[in-house]
Amino acid sequence: MKDKILEVLKEQTKGLTLIEINDLLGLTTVDEYKNLRKDIMELVSSGDVHKSKKDKFILMENCSSLLTGIIHINKKGNGFVDTKYDYDTFVARENLNGAVDGDYVEIDVHDNEGIVVNILKRDLTFLVGEIVKKHNKLAFELDDKKKDIRVEITKETLDRCVEGHKVIVKIIKELDTNYYLGKVTKIIGHKNDPGVDILAIAANHGIYLDVNDAVREEVNALPMEVSAEEMQNRHDLRDKVIFTIDGDDTKDIDDAISIEKEGDNYRLGVHIADVSHYVKEGTALYDSAYEKGNSSYLADTVLPMLPHELSNGICSLNEGVDRLALTCEMLINNNGKVIEHDIYPSVINSKKKMTYKNVNKILVDNEVPEGYEPFKDNLIMMEELAQILRKAKVAKGYINFELDEAKVIQDENGKAIDIVKRVTSLGENLIEDFMVVANETVALHIENMDLPFVYRVHGTPREEKITEFLNLVKTLGYSLSVDTKEITPITMQEILAALEDKKEYKILSDMLLRSMKKAVYSANNIGHFGLASKTYTHFTSPIRRFSDLIVHTLLRKYLFEHKIDIETIRYYEAYLPTACDNISEREIESQEAEREVLDMKMAEFMTDHIGEEYEGIITGVTNFGLFVQLPNLVEGLVHISTLDGFYNYVPELLSLVSENNIKYTIGDTVKVKVVGASKEARTIDFEIVNNNENGRDKE
Repeated sequence: MKDKILEVLKEQTKGLTLIEINDLLGLTTVDEYKNLRKDIMELVSSGDVHKSKKDKFILMENCSSLLTGIIHINKKGNGFVDTKYDYDTFVARENLNGAVDGDYVEIDVHDNEGIVVNILKRDLTFLVGEIVKKHNKLAFELDDKKKDIRVEITKETLDRCVEGHKVIVKIIKELDTNYYLGKVTKIIGHKNDPGVDILAIAANHGIYLDVNDAVREEVNALPMEVSAEEMQNRHDLRDKVIFTIDGDDTKDIDDAISIEKEGDNYRLGVHIADVSHYVKEGTALYDSAYEKGNSSYLADTVLPMLPHELSNGICSLNEGVDRLALTCEMLINNNGKVIEHDIYPSVINSKKKMTYKNVNKILVDNEVPEGYEPFKDNLIMMEELAQILRKAKVAKGYINFELDEAKVIQDENGKAIDIVKRVTSLGENLIEDFMVVANETVALHIENMDLPFVYRVHGTPREEKITEFLNLVKTLGYSLSVDTKEITPITMQEILAALEDKKEYKILSDMLLRSMKKAVYSANNIGHFGLASKTYTHFTSPIRRFSDLIVHTLLRKYLFEHKIDIETIRYYEAYLPTACDNISEREIESQEAEREVLDMKMAEFMTDHIGEEYEGIITGVTNFGLFVQLPNLVEGLVHISTLDGFYNYVPELLSLVSENNIKYTIGDTVKVKVVGASKEARTIDFEIVNNNENGRDKE
């Protein structure tokens, strides 16, 4: 009946009562009316239909200002609604109207800001928290303070727990408004045990280390070495100079590279672990990888998509061992254009496990580390090609935001002992450039065959979002001459170039990035705006991403097994849209978990630095204070109550302005003292030091 309801509402421009819909459908019995009411409320919960306060129903897509999506609450208390992977629509905390983190909500949007008008669905299937002692009794305290709810635990499941246990709880029923009954389904570990803090955050996002019995059985049956039989019908590349370049601690190696010069052209080989040979559709391994979506890298903890026997073993392109691969071989001219290519199954034997650090010694410092002597010329040739490819990318409109990333250093007990900036140089850029050209080549090959496929897409920003950003820049005193009528990647390059020498550049480039759409997976190719690529996919990391595993599966099906019959095509046309939604959702959860772990570890690190003073930059201004970022990317809050005098929040100036006309605005450099840090709350508190000596603007 749902399809019929949607069909009736599709033609309506105003809301209808349930009786009116009943009559239009020609329903005549009480049972039919009950089913209608049940189905239409399910359509309301799914966000397809809007229910007004007057109990009238209208198709959501016919409500111009209404959007639906999952709301995420940040540490500032504001919400961002993920509207079908399009934009994160901002919702001020005073407009949440009872919504908590993770709720599926309906929002009314005006001037690019939303107000929650309905909470459509609250996902409380599994919750993560800590067993605490209250009034001499054990109780459950939710880790996610953004979920403003209470949960009581059944006595029989609580009996297995002790104070300090991190647990997963399943909700049994609702007892009252925001008050629930639950039961403990798993004890993650004690909060003082190494690594449990990270595992608890991961579990809150549906990320687990668990391997079920069916998966374990399949893994145990897999070979741990490549046999002669498996090498049949593959290109044997074991004699070629092929090597890998990764971080110092990388154990799951997806990609290897090779290069040769042919006249003025370069023959680049990108050799990717052939995970699809071992993880096949219809197996427990495949289903488990689908459910996880990707590996998650949380501080220095890896929660792999595949069991370690595959991710670090038979699939990993380790040095000196035979490994099965899928090779994308490209002949590239000196303008960065791929003039020939081939995609085929191969067997390789990596000659060297290189690190970015040592490769950069060669390419940047002209020093050759021990053991790298035979590969120096290959690396220099690769850097020549990488520069050609990067120049071609930039000419097309490739947008380089150069965003800083923080790296957490932990001791043997899992405690954060340092926070440092990740350093990227020529080696990292080289691998990125090679992977991008391979991804484009594979995507274009299948698109030209007009077959169902998985694309990595990134839509064009809306004009009003970019105009809003330019207006914000104008409030800081910078007027940019940019045409926003037709937004292209070149437009974004021009904006970044115009801001490059401004003190607020890093902050503004991050804001510009957030004004753009998200990159997601889709069976419908709309191109990748950020890369200025018309056709793009993810082919190069099948150990770490299910998207790439699907791509490998499709390449095997289409190119090697030649299965392009109507039945196969129809199957993937139906399967891929759902699969793309799933892996996009799992990617978002991993990113959220990564951010939360970073916030927690930063707070943990700063607990040992209370009382110390640092210089930082104001990265955010709210009505309750200033967010200040230190050089190592640690960010904390200067609460407005700690500032000398009375300050008003002036949003149009992105500033706090005092009664004496002292102004704090984004981009200002200030000196702060650490006055508090809470690992549990993932917060850091600063106070301004020597208020009158910080060079604040006086109007």
